[in-house]
Amino acid sequence: MVIEVVRIGQRLVRDDRVTTHVALVSRAFGAERIFMTEINPEIKDTLGKINDTWGGNFEIEFIDSWKPIVKKKKEEGFKIVHLSMYGEKINDAQEEIRKEENLLIVVGAEKVPREIYELADFNVGVGSQPHSEISALAILLDRIQGGQQFEKEFPNAKRKIIPTKTGKNVQVKETRD
Repeated sequence: MVIEVVRIGQRLVRDDRVTTHVALVSRAFGAERIFMTEINPEIKDTLGKINDTWGGNFEIEFIDSWKPIVKKKKEEGFKIVHLSMYGEKINDAQEEIRKEENLLIVVGAEKVPREIYELADFNVGVGSQPHSEISALAILLDRIQGGQQFEKEFPNAKRKIIPTKTGKNVQVKETRD
């Protein structure tokens, strides 16, 4: 399954951190790329450093507008999954979404344009109460991958966490300068 994410919009000041966390969750939970509008370019540097230290090839692509990328991905056969409090319950949609090979997940920041509801193949809600888009993305990615994202290996990692019941265990292949 190929998973990509598009972040629509950003509220000033507050959302630099939130948008960074949307990218971090996307990367850690198995997405290959995130498309972003209206963001601080330092986010790309931060994720580059994460890739360098923890491995992987996660990509960030800056875009001027969400609409062309959503339409292009739809033409390429991607199914569009829009995360929304107002969407279909994730419990009802997850099995159908799991069957898809290519997904573009739309994560909004501010009021999302009505058109995205119409372009989406799935409008999915992880709850019907206000919540974080970060948590919604993590829940969706976990549900559609059934936990398999936690088995993913990140190539060329300089550091790797070894799960343990107590304490910390980090395998270090290369030290920092």
